[in-house]
Amino acid sequence: MSRTGVGGVITLPTASSEAVPCNHGGAHGLHDRQENSNPAARIRSNDTPYPMPESPTYSEASPRRIRQLRDGDHVAVVGGGPAGLTAAYLLAQQGQRVTVFEADDILGGISQTARYKGYRFDIGGHRFFTKIEPVNELWQEILEDEFISVPRLSRIHYRGRYFDYPLKPTNAVFGLGLVDSVRIVLSYLWWHFKPYPEEENFEQWVTTRFGKRLYEIFFKTYTEKVWGIPCTEIRAEWAAQRIKGLSLARAVLSAASVNKRSTAIKSLINEFQYPRLGPGQMWETCAERVREMGGDVHLRHRVEAVEIEDGEARRVQVRTPDGIQTVEADHVISTMPLRTLVRSLEPAPPKEIAEGADGLRYRDFLVVALMLEGTDLFPDNWIYVHTPGVKVGRIQNFNNWSQAMVPRPDTTCLGLEYFCFEGDGLWTASDEELIALATAELAQLNVTGDAPVIDGTVVRMPKAYPIYDGEYRQHLDTVRSHIDPIPNLHTVGRNGMHKYNNADHSMLTAMMAVWNMEGADHDLWAVNTDFEYHEEQRLESPRARDSASSSDSPAPSEGSDEEAVAAAGTAASENVPTVAPGTPVLPDGVTSVDPRHA
Repeated sequence: MSRTGVGGVITLPTASSEAVPCNHGGAHGLHDRQENSNPAARIRSNDTPYPMPESPTYSEASPRRIRQLRDGDHVAVVGGGPAGLTAAYLLAQQGQRVTVFEADDILGGISQTARYKGYRFDIGGHRFFTKIEPVNELWQEILEDEFISVPRLSRIHYRGRYFDYPLKPTNAVFGLGLVDSVRIVLSYLWWHFKPYPEEENFEQWVTTRFGKRLYEIFFKTYTEKVWGIPCTEIRAEWAAQRIKGLSLARAVLSAASVNKRSTAIKSLINEFQYPRLGPGQMWETCAERVREMGGDVHLRHRVEAVEIEDGEARRVQVRTPDGIQTVEADHVISTMPLRTLVRSLEPAPPKEIAEGADGLRYRDFLVVALMLEGTDLFPDNWIYVHTPGVKVGRIQNFNNWSQAMVPRPDTTCLGLEYFCFEGDGLWTASDEELIALATAELAQLNVTGDAPVIDGTVVRMPKAYPIYDGEYRQHLDTVRSHIDPIPNLHTVGRNGMHKYNNADHSMLTAMMAVWNMEGADHDLWAVNTDFEYHEEQRLESPRARDSASSSDSPAPSEGSDEEAVAAAGTAASENVPTVAPGTPVLPDGVTSVDPRHA
Protein backbone atom coordinates (compact mmCIF):
# COMPACT_ATOMS: atom_id res chain seq x y z
CA MET A 1 0.00 0.00 0.00
CA SER A 2 2.71 2.32 0.50
CA ARG A 3 4.93 3.93 -1.98
CA THR A 4 8.43 3.29 -1.11
CA GLY A 5 11.53 4.27 -2.94
CA VAL A 6 14.23 2.34 -4.69
CA GLY A 7 16.90 0.65 -2.73
CA GLY A 8 16.41 1.60 0.86
CA VAL A 9 14.30 2.45 3.86
CA ILE A 10 12.27 5.59 3.58
CA THR A 11 12.10 7.65 6.72
CA LEU A 12 10.07 10.65 7.65
CA PRO A 13 12.49 13.33 8.80
CA THR A 14 11.81 15.07 12.04
CA ALA A 15 13.53 16.86 14.84
CA SER A 16 14.44 14.22 17.39
CA SER A 17 13.11 16.33 20.21
CA GLU A 18 9.63 15.88 18.82
CA ALA A 19 9.61 12.11 18.67
CA VAL A 20 7.40 11.14 21.60
CA PRO A 21 5.88 7.74 22.24
CA CYS A 22 2.23 7.32 21.50
CA ASN A 23 -0.21 8.09 24.28
CA HIS A 24 -3.29 5.94 23.87
CA GLY A 25 -4.94 7.12 26.99
CA GLY A 26 -5.08 10.84 26.46
CA ALA A 27 -6.26 12.97 23.62
CA HIS A 28 -5.64 10.20 21.10
CA GLY A 29 -2.97 12.22 19.35
CA LEU A 30 -0.42 10.68 17.02
CA HIS A 31 2.19 12.88 18.58
CA ASP A 32 1.93 14.32 22.10
CA ARG A 33 3.52 17.68 21.39
CA GLN A 34 4.35 19.58 24.56
CA GLU A 35 7.26 21.70 23.54
CA ASN A 36 8.94 22.75 20.34
CA SER A 37 5.71 22.40 18.34
CA ASN A 38 6.87 24.24 15.25
CA PRO A 39 5.76 21.98 12.38
CA ALA A 40 8.63 23.12 10.22
CA ALA A 41 11.06 21.98 12.92
CA ARG A 42 9.26 18.67 13.23
CA ILE A 43 9.19 17.92 9.52
CA ARG A 44 11.89 19.41 7.32
CA SER A 45 10.70 20.54 3.93
CA ASN A 46 13.61 20.39 1.52
CA ASP A 47 15.93 17.57 2.54
CA THR A 48 13.41 14.75 2.79
CA PRO A 49 15.18 11.49 1.93
CA TYR A 50 12.43 10.14 -0.30
CA PRO A 51 13.98 8.19 -3.16
CA MET A 52 10.66 8.33 -4.98
CA PRO A 53 10.23 8.84 -8.69
CA GLU A 54 9.20 12.20 -9.99
CA SER A 55 5.54 12.75 -10.53
CA PRO A 56 4.62 10.89 -13.72
CA THR A 57 2.04 13.41 -14.78
CA TYR A 58 1.65 17.17 -14.89
CA SER A 59 4.65 19.24 -13.89
CA GLU A 60 6.03 22.72 -14.43
CA ALA A 61 9.48 24.19 -14.15
CA SER A 62 8.66 25.76 -10.80
CA PRO A 63 7.50 23.64 -7.83
CA ARG A 64 3.96 23.89 -6.62
CA ARG A 65 3.38 26.80 -4.28
CA ILE A 66 1.53 25.60 -1.18
CA ARG A 67 -0.04 28.07 1.21
CA GLN A 68 1.24 27.43 4.72
CA LEU A 69 -1.10 26.59 7.53
CA ARG A 70 -1.53 29.35 10.12
CA ASP A 71 -2.88 29.19 13.65
CA GLY A 72 -6.62 29.68 13.55
CA ASP A 73 -7.01 28.67 9.90
CA HIS A 74 -10.18 26.79 9.04
CA VAL A 75 -9.72 23.68 6.90
CA ALA A 76 -12.71 22.26 5.02
CA VAL A 77 -12.31 18.55 4.25
CA VAL A 78 -14.53 17.18 1.51
CA GLY A 79 -15.24 13.49 2.07
CA GLY A 80 -15.32 11.25 5.14
CA GLY A 81 -13.36 8.29 3.80
CA PRO A 82 -9.87 7.13 4.85
CA ALA A 83 -8.04 10.07 3.26
CA GLY A 84 -10.40 12.80 4.45
CA LEU A 85 -10.65 11.54 8.02
CA THR A 86 -6.90 10.98 8.22
CA ALA A 87 -6.30 14.60 7.27
CA ALA A 88 -8.94 15.77 9.74
CA TYR A 89 -7.40 13.68 12.52
CA LEU A 90 -3.92 15.12 12.04
CA LEU A 91 -5.23 18.67 11.79
CA ALA A 92 -7.40 18.33 14.88
CA GLN A 93 -4.38 17.05 16.80
CA GLN A 94 -2.60 20.28 16.00
CA GLY A 95 -5.50 22.30 17.34
CA GLN A 96 -6.57 23.50 13.89
CA ARG A 97 -10.18 24.27 13.04
CA VAL A 98 -11.32 21.46 10.76
CA THR A 99 -14.71 20.51 9.36
CA VAL A 100 -15.43 17.29 7.45
CA PHE A 101 -18.33 17.27 4.99
CA GLU A 102 -19.54 13.79 4.00
CA ALA A 103 -22.37 13.52 1.47
CA ASP A 104 -23.41 10.01 2.52
CA ASP A 105 -25.12 9.01 5.77
CA ILE A 106 -22.24 6.68 6.66
CA LEU A 107 -18.50 7.24 7.00
CA GLY A 108 -15.68 5.36 5.32
CA GLY A 109 -16.34 5.70 1.59
CA ILE A 110 -15.53 2.39 -0.07
CA SER A 111 -14.04 1.32 3.28
CA GLN A 112 -17.38 1.65 5.07
CA THR A 113 -19.15 -1.19 6.84
CA ALA A 114 -22.78 -1.46 5.78
CA ARG A 115 -25.48 -2.62 8.20
CA TYR A 116 -28.68 -4.56 7.65
CA LYS A 117 -30.83 -6.09 10.41
CA GLY A 118 -27.81 -6.44 12.68
CA TYR A 119 -25.56 -7.88 9.95
CA ARG A 120 -22.43 -5.92 9.10
CA PHE A 121 -20.58 -6.33 5.82
CA ASP A 122 -17.84 -4.65 3.82
CA ILE A 123 -18.10 -2.98 0.46
CA GLY A 124 -15.53 -5.46 -0.71
CA GLY A 125 -13.09 -7.02 1.73
CA HIS A 126 -10.54 -4.90 3.58
CA ARG A 127 -7.47 -6.47 5.10
CA PHE A 128 -5.40 -4.20 7.33
CA PHE A 129 -1.86 -4.78 6.22
CA THR A 130 0.69 -2.00 5.62
CA LYS A 131 4.37 -1.16 5.39
CA ILE A 132 3.76 2.50 6.09
CA GLU A 133 4.61 2.89 9.74
CA PRO A 134 2.75 6.19 10.32
CA VAL A 135 -0.37 4.58 8.89
CA ASN A 136 -0.01 1.52 11.08
CA GLU A 137 0.55 3.72 14.14
CA LEU A 138 -2.60 5.66 13.41
CA TRP A 139 -4.62 2.47 12.93
CA GLN A 140 -3.37 1.07 16.21
CA GLU A 141 -3.89 4.33 18.01
CA ILE A 142 -7.47 4.75 16.91
CA LEU A 143 -8.75 1.21 17.43
CA GLU A 144 -6.32 0.05 20.11
CA ASP A 145 -7.44 -3.45 21.18
CA GLU A 146 -10.39 -3.65 18.73
CA PHE A 147 -8.23 -5.37 16.11
CA ILE A 148 -8.49 -9.13 15.75
CA SER A 149 -6.16 -11.51 13.91
CA VAL A 150 -7.91 -13.37 11.11
CA PRO A 151 -6.52 -16.51 9.42
CA ARG A 152 -6.64 -16.01 5.68
CA LEU A 153 -7.76 -18.38 2.98
CA SER A 154 -8.80 -17.43 -0.51
CA ARG A 155 -9.22 -19.46 -3.68
CA ILE A 156 -10.11 -19.05 -7.33
CA HIS A 157 -13.26 -20.70 -8.68
CA TYR A 158 -12.82 -21.65 -12.32
CA ARG A 159 -15.16 -24.00 -14.19
CA GLY A 160 -16.24 -25.92 -11.12
CA ARG A 161 -12.73 -26.31 -9.70
CA TYR A 162 -10.89 -24.47 -6.95
CA PHE A 163 -7.39 -23.15 -7.36
CA ASP A 164 -5.19 -22.02 -4.49
CA TYR A 165 -4.61 -18.32 -4.08
CA PRO A 166 -1.69 -17.73 -4.30
CA LEU A 167 -1.46 -20.42 -6.96
CA LYS A 168 0.76 -23.45 -6.46
CA PRO A 169 2.04 -25.14 -9.64
CA THR A 170 0.99 -28.64 -8.57
CA ASN A 171 -2.49 -27.35 -7.83
CA ALA A 172 -2.68 -25.76 -11.28
CA VAL A 173 -1.45 -28.90 -13.03
CA PHE A 174 -4.01 -31.17 -11.39
CA GLY A 175 -6.72 -28.55 -11.65
CA LEU A 176 -6.27 -27.61 -15.30
CA GLY A 177 -5.00 -30.98 -16.44
CA LEU A 178 -1.70 -32.01 -17.93
CA VAL A 179 -2.61 -30.98 -21.49
CA ASP A 180 -3.49 -27.39 -20.56
CA SER A 181 -0.44 -27.16 -18.33
CA VAL A 182 1.85 -28.23 -21.17
CA ARG A 183 0.18 -25.72 -23.47
CA ILE A 184 0.74 -22.98 -20.88
CA VAL A 185 4.46 -23.78 -20.69
CA LEU A 186 4.85 -23.96 -24.48
CA SER A 187 2.96 -20.69 -24.90
CA TYR A 188 5.15 -19.05 -22.29
CA LEU A 189 8.32 -20.20 -24.05
CA TRP A 190 7.06 -18.94 -27.39
CA TRP A 191 6.25 -15.46 -26.12
CA HIS A 192 9.37 -15.35 -23.99
CA PHE A 193 11.55 -15.65 -27.08
CA LYS A 194 9.21 -13.74 -29.43
CA PRO A 195 7.74 -10.95 -27.29
CA TYR A 196 5.83 -7.95 -28.51
CA PRO A 197 8.31 -5.30 -29.68
CA GLU A 198 6.33 -2.70 -27.71
CA GLU A 199 3.97 -3.26 -24.80
CA GLU A 200 1.24 -0.69 -25.08
CA ASN A 201 -1.64 -2.45 -23.33
CA PHE A 202 -2.46 -4.95 -20.59
CA GLU A 203 -2.82 -7.90 -22.98
CA GLN A 204 0.62 -7.36 -24.50
CA TRP A 205 2.30 -6.81 -21.14
CA VAL A 206 0.86 -9.97 -19.56
CA THR A 207 1.33 -12.14 -22.66
CA THR A 208 5.02 -11.30 -22.86
CA ARG A 209 5.55 -12.41 -19.25
CA PHE A 210 3.09 -15.29 -18.90
CA GLY A 211 2.27 -16.43 -22.42
CA LYS A 212 -0.94 -16.15 -24.40
CA ARG A 213 -2.54 -19.33 -23.04
CA LEU A 214 -2.28 -18.35 -19.36
CA TYR A 215 -3.45 -14.85 -20.25
CA GLU A 216 -6.56 -16.24 -21.95
CA ILE A 217 -7.40 -18.65 -19.10
CA PHE A 218 -6.86 -16.54 -16.01
CA PHE A 219 -6.26 -12.93 -16.98
CA LYS A 220 -8.53 -11.87 -19.81
CA THR A 221 -12.00 -12.94 -18.67
CA TYR A 222 -11.69 -11.72 -15.12
CA THR A 223 -9.93 -8.46 -15.94
CA GLU A 224 -12.59 -7.51 -18.47
CA LYS A 225 -15.33 -8.50 -16.01
CA VAL A 226 -13.84 -6.16 -13.44
CA TRP A 227 -13.08 -3.18 -15.64
CA GLY A 228 -15.78 -3.45 -18.29
CA ILE A 229 -13.40 -2.66 -21.15
CA PRO A 230 -11.16 -4.86 -23.35
CA CYS A 231 -7.70 -5.65 -22.02
CA THR A 232 -6.33 -3.96 -25.14
CA GLU A 233 -7.69 -0.65 -23.82
CA ILE A 234 -6.01 -0.90 -20.40
CA ARG A 235 -2.61 0.76 -20.34
CA ALA A 236 0.46 -1.40 -19.94
CA GLU A 237 1.76 0.98 -17.27
CA TRP A 238 -1.10 -0.07 -15.02
CA ALA A 239 0.00 -3.70 -15.23
CA ALA A 240 3.61 -2.71 -14.71
CA GLN A 241 2.70 -0.72 -11.63
CA ARG A 242 0.98 -3.74 -10.10
CA ILE A 243 3.07 -6.72 -11.18
CA LYS A 244 6.48 -5.34 -12.14
CA GLY A 245 9.31 -7.80 -12.66
CA LEU A 246 7.28 -11.00 -12.60
CA SER A 247 7.09 -13.88 -15.05
CA LEU A 248 5.81 -17.43 -15.18
CA ALA A 249 9.32 -18.76 -14.69
CA ARG A 250 9.87 -16.70 -11.55
CA ALA A 251 6.45 -17.65 -10.25
CA VAL A 252 7.19 -21.37 -10.65
CA LEU A 253 10.60 -21.06 -9.03
CA SER A 254 9.16 -19.10 -6.15
CA ALA A 255 6.33 -21.54 -5.56
CA ALA A 256 8.82 -24.40 -5.61
CA SER A 257 10.63 -22.62 -2.75
CA VAL A 258 13.71 -22.03 -4.85
CA ASN A 259 13.44 -18.44 -3.75
CA LYS A 260 14.62 -18.43 -0.15
CA ARG A 261 12.47 -15.43 0.63
CA SER A 262 9.27 -17.37 0.03
CA THR A 263 9.29 -18.98 3.47
CA ALA A 264 9.56 -15.66 5.23
CA ILE A 265 6.90 -14.10 3.06
CA LYS A 266 4.55 -17.00 3.62
CA SER A 267 4.73 -16.45 7.34
CA LEU A 268 3.44 -12.92 6.82
CA ILE A 269 0.38 -13.72 4.81
CA ASN A 270 -1.20 -16.52 6.79
CA GLU A 271 -3.27 -14.02 8.77
CA PHE A 272 -4.16 -10.36 8.76
CA GLN A 273 -5.52 -7.78 11.16
CA TYR A 274 -9.13 -6.68 10.95
CA PRO A 275 -11.39 -4.44 13.04
CA ARG A 276 -13.74 -6.58 15.12
CA LEU A 277 -16.81 -4.83 13.63
CA GLY A 278 -15.44 -4.28 10.14
CA PRO A 279 -13.37 -1.49 8.54
CA GLY A 280 -16.12 1.06 9.09
CA GLN A 281 -15.38 0.77 12.80
CA MET A 282 -12.01 2.40 12.12
CA TRP A 283 -13.53 5.45 10.46
CA GLU A 284 -16.47 5.80 12.82
CA THR A 285 -14.02 5.79 15.73
CA CYS A 286 -11.69 8.18 13.91
CA ALA A 287 -14.57 10.64 13.49
CA GLU A 288 -15.30 10.38 17.22
CA ARG A 289 -11.67 11.23 17.95
CA VAL A 290 -11.82 14.24 15.61
CA ARG A 291 -14.90 15.52 17.42
CA GLU A 292 -13.27 14.95 20.83
CA MET A 293 -10.34 17.10 19.69
CA GLY A 294 -12.65 19.96 18.65
CA GLY A 295 -13.23 19.20 14.97
CA ASP A 296 -16.58 18.83 13.23
CA VAL A 297 -17.74 15.88 11.14
CA HIS A 298 -21.04 16.26 9.29
CA LEU A 299 -22.96 13.53 7.48
CA ARG A 300 -25.45 14.22 4.67
CA HIS A 301 -23.53 17.38 3.84
CA ARG A 302 -22.64 17.48 0.13
CA VAL A 303 -20.15 20.07 -1.11
CA GLU A 304 -21.61 21.37 -4.35
CA ALA A 305 -19.29 24.27 -5.09
CA VAL A 306 -15.75 25.36 -4.29
CA GLU A 307 -15.39 29.09 -4.77
CA ILE A 308 -12.08 30.36 -6.16
CA GLU A 309 -11.16 33.99 -5.63
CA ASP A 310 -7.85 35.67 -6.52
CA GLY A 311 -6.41 32.26 -7.40
CA GLU A 312 -7.25 30.64 -4.04
CA ALA A 313 -10.06 28.55 -2.63
CA ARG A 314 -12.02 30.82 -0.31
CA ARG A 315 -15.27 29.04 0.57
CA VAL A 316 -17.42 25.98 -0.10
CA GLN A 317 -21.13 25.75 -0.72
CA VAL A 318 -22.65 22.82 1.12
CA ARG A 319 -26.06 21.22 0.63
CA THR A 320 -27.26 20.22 4.09
CA PRO A 321 -30.55 18.67 5.31
CA ASP A 322 -31.54 22.26 6.13
CA GLY A 323 -30.58 23.83 2.81
CA ILE A 324 -27.51 25.43 1.20
CA GLN A 325 -24.81 26.86 3.47
CA THR A 326 -21.71 28.82 2.49
CA VAL A 327 -18.67 28.04 4.64
CA GLU A 328 -15.50 30.13 4.67
CA ALA A 329 -12.28 28.12 4.38
CA ASP A 330 -8.57 28.92 4.46
CA HIS A 331 -7.73 25.51 3.02
CA VAL A 332 -9.81 22.91 1.19
CA ILE A 333 -8.76 19.24 1.21
CA SER A 334 -10.79 17.42 -1.42
CA THR A 335 -11.31 13.68 -1.76
CA MET A 336 -14.24 13.98 -4.17
CA PRO A 337 -13.68 12.57 -7.68
CA LEU A 338 -11.59 14.94 -9.75
CA ARG A 339 -14.33 15.04 -12.37
CA THR A 340 -16.81 16.21 -9.73
CA LEU A 341 -14.36 18.70 -8.24
CA VAL A 342 -13.75 20.39 -11.58
CA ARG A 343 -17.50 20.65 -12.18
CA SER A 344 -17.92 22.24 -8.74
CA LEU A 345 -15.37 25.02 -9.22
CA GLU A 346 -16.68 28.59 -9.32
CA PRO A 347 -16.00 30.33 -11.56
CA ALA A 348 -16.17 27.47 -14.02
CA PRO A 349 -12.78 26.50 -15.49
CA PRO A 350 -12.01 26.81 -19.20
CA LYS A 351 -13.71 24.42 -21.62
CA GLU A 352 -10.61 22.27 -22.18
CA ILE A 353 -10.27 21.68 -18.42
CA ALA A 354 -13.90 20.63 -18.10
CA GLU A 355 -13.53 18.31 -21.09
CA GLY A 356 -10.39 16.77 -19.56
CA ALA A 357 -12.26 16.13 -16.32
CA ASP A 358 -15.21 14.60 -18.17
CA GLY A 359 -12.75 12.23 -19.86
CA LEU A 360 -11.77 10.65 -16.54
CA ARG A 361 -13.69 7.39 -16.24
CA TYR A 362 -14.68 5.26 -13.26
CA ARG A 363 -15.85 1.71 -12.66
CA ASP A 364 -18.76 1.36 -10.29
CA PHE A 365 -19.52 -1.46 -7.91
CA LEU A 366 -22.33 -3.07 -5.99
CA VAL A 367 -22.59 -5.72 -3.29
CA VAL A 368 -25.47 -8.12 -2.87
CA ALA A 369 -25.40 -9.32 0.74
CA LEU A 370 -27.15 -12.67 1.16
CA MET A 371 -28.02 -14.25 4.48
CA LEU A 372 -28.16 -18.06 4.47
CA GLU A 373 -29.16 -20.70 6.96
CA GLY A 374 -26.23 -22.70 8.27
CA THR A 375 -22.57 -22.10 9.01
CA ASP A 376 -19.23 -23.38 7.76
CA LEU A 377 -20.51 -23.25 4.19
CA PHE A 378 -16.97 -22.85 2.85
CA PRO A 379 -13.69 -22.10 4.63
CA ASP A 380 -12.48 -19.13 2.58
CA ASN A 381 -12.52 -15.47 3.57
CA TRP A 382 -13.29 -14.78 -0.09
CA ILE A 383 -13.44 -16.59 -3.42
CA TYR A 384 -12.50 -15.07 -6.78
CA VAL A 385 -14.95 -16.17 -9.47
CA HIS A 386 -13.15 -16.63 -12.79
CA THR A 387 -15.81 -18.99 -14.11
CA PRO A 388 -17.38 -17.69 -17.34
CA GLY A 389 -21.14 -17.42 -17.59
CA VAL A 390 -21.75 -15.61 -14.30
CA LYS A 391 -21.53 -11.90 -13.55
CA VAL A 392 -20.40 -12.11 -9.94
CA GLY A 393 -16.71 -11.29 -9.48
CA ARG A 394 -15.95 -12.20 -5.89
CA ILE A 395 -17.74 -13.78 -2.94
CA GLN A 396 -16.97 -12.69 0.62
CA ASN A 397 -17.79 -14.88 3.64
CA PHE A 398 -18.06 -12.42 6.50
CA ASN A 399 -18.44 -15.18 9.09
CA ASN A 400 -14.81 -15.94 8.33
CA TRP A 401 -13.77 -12.31 8.78
CA SER A 402 -15.34 -11.67 12.17
CA GLN A 403 -18.11 -13.53 13.95
CA ALA A 404 -19.10 -10.25 15.59
CA MET A 405 -20.45 -9.08 12.20
CA VAL A 406 -23.09 -11.84 12.11
CA PRO A 407 -25.83 -11.46 14.77
CA ARG A 408 -27.27 -14.97 14.39
CA PRO A 409 -24.68 -17.69 15.02
CA ASP A 410 -26.71 -20.20 12.98
CA THR A 411 -26.51 -18.11 9.80
CA THR A 412 -23.93 -16.99 7.26
CA CYS A 413 -23.58 -13.59 5.59
CA LEU A 414 -22.09 -13.57 2.08
CA GLY A 415 -21.20 -10.54 -0.03
CA LEU A 416 -21.46 -11.14 -3.79
CA GLU A 417 -19.61 -8.39 -5.64
CA TYR A 418 -20.58 -7.09 -9.06
CA PHE A 419 -18.62 -4.60 -11.16
CA CYS A 420 -20.68 -2.31 -13.35
CA PHE A 421 -21.10 1.19 -14.76
CA GLU A 422 -23.49 3.64 -13.19
CA GLY A 423 -26.61 3.56 -15.31
CA ASP A 424 -26.12 0.13 -16.90
CA GLY A 425 -28.39 -2.89 -16.50
CA LEU A 426 -26.82 -4.15 -13.29
CA TRP A 427 -26.74 -0.74 -11.66
CA THR A 428 -30.35 0.09 -12.47
CA ALA A 429 -31.77 -3.33 -11.66
CA SER A 430 -34.05 -3.39 -8.63
CA ASP A 431 -32.80 -4.79 -5.35
CA GLU A 432 -35.19 -7.71 -5.76
CA GLU A 433 -33.78 -8.51 -9.21
CA LEU A 434 -30.21 -8.34 -7.96
CA ILE A 435 -30.94 -10.56 -4.96
CA ALA A 436 -32.57 -13.08 -7.31
CA LEU A 437 -29.55 -12.92 -9.66
CA ALA A 438 -27.07 -13.41 -6.83
CA THR A 439 -29.09 -16.31 -5.42
CA ALA A 440 -29.24 -18.00 -8.83
CA GLU A 441 -25.54 -17.54 -9.52
CA LEU A 442 -24.64 -18.86 -6.08
CA ALA A 443 -26.61 -22.00 -6.88
CA GLN A 444 -25.03 -22.22 -10.35
CA LEU A 445 -21.54 -22.10 -8.87
CA ASN A 446 -22.52 -24.66 -6.19
CA VAL A 447 -20.39 -22.84 -3.63
CA THR A 448 -22.76 -23.25 -0.67
CA GLY A 449 -24.50 -26.53 -1.46
CA ASP A 450 -28.21 -26.54 -0.64
CA ALA A 451 -28.09 -23.91 2.14
CA PRO A 452 -31.22 -21.77 1.71
CA VAL A 453 -31.07 -17.99 1.26
CA ILE A 454 -33.27 -16.35 3.90
CA ASP A 455 -32.73 -12.64 3.22
CA GLY A 456 -30.70 -10.15 1.23
CA THR A 457 -29.93 -6.50 0.59
CA VAL A 458 -27.99 -4.40 -1.93
CA VAL A 459 -25.43 -1.59 -1.52
CA ARG A 460 -24.28 0.43 -4.55
CA MET A 461 -20.94 2.26 -4.61
CA PRO A 462 -20.42 4.75 -7.45
CA LYS A 463 -16.96 5.64 -8.73
CA ALA A 464 -15.29 2.84 -6.85
CA TYR A 465 -12.32 2.40 -9.18
CA PRO A 466 -10.55 4.97 -11.40
CA ILE A 467 -10.03 3.53 -14.87
CA TYR A 468 -6.56 3.59 -16.44
CA ASP A 469 -7.64 3.70 -20.06
CA GLY A 470 -5.55 4.89 -22.97
CA GLU A 471 -6.45 8.55 -22.49
CA TYR A 472 -6.59 8.91 -18.72
CA ARG A 473 -3.10 10.37 -18.34
CA GLN A 474 -3.71 13.10 -20.89
CA HIS A 475 -6.97 13.99 -19.16
CA LEU A 476 -5.31 13.93 -15.74
CA ASP A 477 -2.52 16.21 -16.92
CA THR A 478 -5.09 18.65 -18.23
CA VAL A 479 -6.99 18.73 -14.95
CA ARG A 480 -3.84 19.07 -12.87
CA SER A 481 -2.68 22.04 -14.92
CA HIS A 482 -5.68 23.90 -13.52
CA ILE A 483 -5.90 22.41 -10.01
CA ASP A 484 -2.25 22.25 -8.94
CA PRO A 485 -1.59 26.03 -9.12
CA ILE A 486 -4.28 26.71 -6.50
CA PRO A 487 -2.07 26.87 -3.39
CA ASN A 488 -4.68 26.02 -0.75
CA LEU A 489 -6.68 23.36 -2.64
CA HIS A 490 -5.29 19.91 -1.90
CA THR A 491 -6.53 16.80 -3.68
CA VAL A 492 -5.88 13.50 -1.88
CA GLY A 493 -7.07 9.91 -1.86
CA ARG A 494 -8.16 7.49 -4.55
CA ASN A 495 -10.80 9.54 -6.33
CA GLY A 496 -9.30 12.86 -5.31
CA MET A 497 -6.23 11.99 -7.40
CA HIS A 498 -7.79 9.52 -9.86
CA LYS A 499 -5.28 6.90 -8.77
CA TYR A 500 -5.95 3.30 -7.88
CA ASN A 501 -4.74 3.75 -4.31
CA ASN A 502 -5.12 1.30 -1.49
CA ALA A 503 -6.47 2.73 1.76
CA ASP A 504 -3.00 3.18 3.20
CA HIS A 505 -1.84 4.85 -0.01
CA SER A 506 -4.77 7.21 0.30
CA MET A 507 -4.00 7.86 3.95
CA LEU A 508 -0.39 8.61 3.11
CA THR A 509 -1.38 11.22 0.53
CA ALA A 510 -3.56 12.88 3.19
CA MET A 511 -0.71 12.81 5.71
CA MET A 512 1.67 14.33 3.19
CA ALA A 513 -0.82 17.04 2.31
CA VAL A 514 -1.08 18.05 5.98
CA TRP A 515 2.69 17.91 6.40
CA ASN A 516 3.11 20.10 3.31
CA MET A 517 0.69 22.62 4.79
CA GLU A 518 2.95 22.61 7.87
CA GLY A 519 6.13 23.27 5.88
CA ALA A 520 7.21 19.97 4.32
CA ASP A 521 7.74 19.40 0.63
CA HIS A 522 6.42 15.97 -0.37
CA ASP A 523 5.22 14.98 -3.83
CA LEU A 524 1.83 13.38 -3.29
CA TRP A 525 1.72 12.23 -6.88
CA ALA A 526 4.75 10.01 -6.35
CA VAL A 527 2.79 7.84 -3.92
CA ASN A 528 1.86 4.56 -5.58
CA THR A 529 3.86 5.22 -8.73
CA ASP A 530 7.25 3.72 -7.96
CA PHE A 531 7.55 0.55 -9.98
CA GLU A 532 10.44 -0.71 -7.89
CA TYR A 533 8.59 -1.31 -4.66
CA HIS A 534 9.96 -4.27 -2.70
CA GLU A 535 8.48 -5.99 0.27
CA GLU A 536 11.53 -5.49 2.47
CA GLN A 537 11.27 -1.72 2.20
CA ARG A 538 9.15 0.21 4.64
CA LEU A 539 8.26 3.78 5.48
CA GLU A 540 9.24 4.73 9.00
CA SER A 541 7.75 7.49 11.04
CA PRO A 542 9.70 9.66 13.45
CA ARG A 543 8.10 7.88 16.37
CA ALA A 544 8.89 4.43 15.06
CA ARG A 545 12.47 5.43 14.46
CA ASP A 546 13.12 7.25 17.68
CA SER A 547 10.87 5.58 20.19
CA ALA A 548 12.02 2.34 21.77
CA SER A 549 8.46 1.30 22.43
CA SER A 550 7.64 1.32 18.73
CA SER A 551 10.21 -1.26 17.80
CA ASP A 552 9.04 -3.58 20.53
CA SER A 553 5.46 -3.90 19.44
CA PRO A 554 4.62 -6.00 16.38
CA ALA A 555 2.60 -4.38 13.65
CA PRO A 556 0.45 -5.78 10.93
CA SER A 557 3.00 -6.64 8.34
CA GLU A 558 2.64 -5.11 4.99
CA GLY A 559 -0.36 -4.28 3.04
CA SER A 560 -3.83 -3.20 3.73
CA ASP A 561 -7.30 -3.49 2.44
CA GLU A 562 -8.52 -5.99 -0.09
CA GLU A 563 -11.43 -3.80 -1.00
CA ALA A 564 -10.96 -4.30 -4.67
CA VAL A 565 -8.86 -7.30 -4.99
CA ALA A 566 -9.89 -8.71 -8.21
CA ALA A 567 -6.99 -10.99 -8.85
CA ALA A 568 -7.15 -11.78 -12.48
CA GLY A 569 -5.07 -14.80 -12.78
CA THR A 570 -2.65 -17.25 -11.47
CA ALA A 571 0.04 -15.14 -10.15
CA ALA A 572 -0.80 -12.49 -7.55
CA SER A 573 1.14 -11.61 -4.49
CA GLU A 574 -0.46 -11.88 -1.10
CA ASN A 575 2.10 -9.94 0.80
CA VAL A 576 0.57 -6.83 -0.67
CA PRO A 577 -2.44 -5.26 0.93
CA THR A 578 -4.79 -5.34 -1.94
CA VAL A 579 -4.06 -6.69 -5.29
CA ALA A 580 -5.74 -4.62 -7.94
CA PRO A 581 -8.48 -5.95 -10.13
CA GLY A 582 -6.81 -7.68 -12.98
CA THR A 583 -3.61 -8.43 -11.13
CA PRO A 584 -2.54 -12.05 -11.56
CA VAL A 585 -2.36 -14.28 -8.55
CA LEU A 586 1.26 -15.01 -7.71
CA PRO A 587 2.61 -17.93 -5.72
CA ASP A 588 3.93 -17.51 -2.20
CA GLY A 589 7.03 -15.40 -2.15
CA VAL A 590 6.45 -13.53 -5.38
CA THR A 591 5.56 -9.94 -4.78
CA SER A 592 3.60 -7.30 -6.60
CA VAL A 593 4.95 -3.82 -6.68
CA ASP A 594 1.95 -2.30 -5.14
CA PRO A 595 0.79 -3.02 -1.59
CA ARG A 596 -2.78 -1.95 -0.33
CA HIS A 597 -6.58 -1.66 1.98
CA ALA A 598 -10.43 -0.24 1.06
